[in-house]
Amino acid sequence: MQISEVMTRGAVSAPPETTLGEVAELMRDRNVGSVVIVDDERPVALITDRDVALVLGADGADRRDPAGEYATRPLVTGDARMELEEAAALMVQHRIRRLPITEGEGLAGIVTLDDLAVRTGDPTLAQQMTSEVTRAVVPGFFFHQRGG
Repeated sequence: MQISEVMTRGAVSAPPETTLGEVAELMRDRNVGSVVIVDDERPVALITDRDVALVLGADGADRRDPAGEYATRPLVTGDARMELEEAAALMVQHRIRRLPITEGEGLAGIVTLDDLAVRTGDPTLAQQMTSEVTRAVVPGFFFHQRGG
């Protein structure tokens, strides 16, 4: 199965100069947790709702600051023709929960760990991937101390 069969087409995107406030409003209005930052339709970065909350709340950024300055780079992307398993492995390898998908140089969509569970009908796959991504990001002592 190709990743294009499970991705969400029409991922929410914005140019780098879009303000943090505008990105937050986009997330609220479109009910999404991330926005792909695009430069001339080419995906270059990703900003999540958590990123926005932290830079506004903890780092003292201004709502009028460009979101592109706070977005995650380098951006890991997948190709619409890649197999689902290859995309899943890429997400685990890079410890990411969201993978923007490209066709050529442009943004075609996005796939998340949740998409993999819902659209493939395989919650075990998604649970395994979530566990692997979490274990890769969270220090080992967290699981050891809690018996995980």
